[in-house]
Parts: sequence; structure tokens; C-alpha cells
Amino acid sequence: MPRRCARCLCRGPENGGAVSTDAIVLLKDDHKTVEQLFKKFEQAGDGALVTKRKLVDAMIEELTVHAFIEETIFYPTAREAVPETEDHVLESVEEHHVVVWMLSELAELPPEAENFDAKVTVLIENVRHHVEEEEQEWFPEVRAAMGRKRLQELGERLIAAKPEAPRDPLSLRSARA
Repeated sequence: MPRRCARCLCRGPENGGAVSTDAIVLLKDDHKTVEQLFKKFEQAGDGALVTKRKLVDAMIEELTVHAFIEETIFYPTAREAVPETEDHVLESVEEHHVVVWMLSELAELPPEAENFDAKVTVLIENVRHHVEEEEQEWFPEVRAAMGRKRLQELGERLIAAKPEAPRDPLSLRSARA
């Protein structure tokens, strides 16, 4: 898989990918990155505590940054462009609420805790459900309503926001939802 460039986290030509600023492509790329972390965690053995800790720490950062750009930029813009998706946006924020609290608990939970793997498994199940709904039900509606140019402009905003995004899950709006 191509590496991400440090400046904007895209898979530009220098990293073996094509440049895309399409907001939906960028969000799906984040989903793929997190899914890879999930699979690595699921494949790690019972005794791979250091590996599991590193993977969970990476999940926490990736999911926190992703939720931030969705909640502050993508969701409000998409909701305005496709008003009939208001219920989906509200449900997504509630799903984020559950995830960010789990992330905050995992940040403090040692990998040798008896409920560490169980908590990560529930996190993975919740995120996979959320991703499936976004990608199959909601993103196609947003794409049809916004069109390519607006999605590219929106993607540029998402890229620009990532470096400044919080890394603490409890600092997200959805943590207080």
C-alpha cells in the first residue's frame, strides 16, 4: 500500500498514488487505514501486548482526527447540501459519541487488562457498522447532491484541518453530545 505524504496525508504521486482531494475519497481512504489497523489487531496473538498497544494508540489517533474533520467540516456541509440526510448526521454523531468514549477508555487501559481485547472488539464492530452506513447509504447521496468540484473543495478543507485536529477523543464535540 502506498505511503501517505507527511504534509497532507494524501497518497500523492510521490507515494505511489494519484492526487485526490475529493472529500468522499479522502474519508474512504481514512476508513481503509483504520480497517488495516483493525485487521492487524485481530491477527495479533494473545501475547502481542506491545503490538496491540501500539495498534490501539494508532486507532485512537486516526479515529479522533477522522471524527473531528467529519463533525466540524464534512457533516455540516453535507447536511446543508442534502437536508434530507439530517437524521443520518444526527445518528452518526451519536455513533461517534460511543466510539470516542471507548477510545478514551482504551487510552488508559493497559493491554494486559482482561477486558482490553473485548473493548477493542466492540470498538471495531461499532466502527465497521458506522463505515458501512456512511459508504453505502449516505456518501452516494452526498456525492450526487454536491458534485465533483464542491467535493474537491471540501476535501481541501478536510486535508487542511487534519494537522490541527485534536488527538484527545474527549475534546471532540461528539464526546459531549
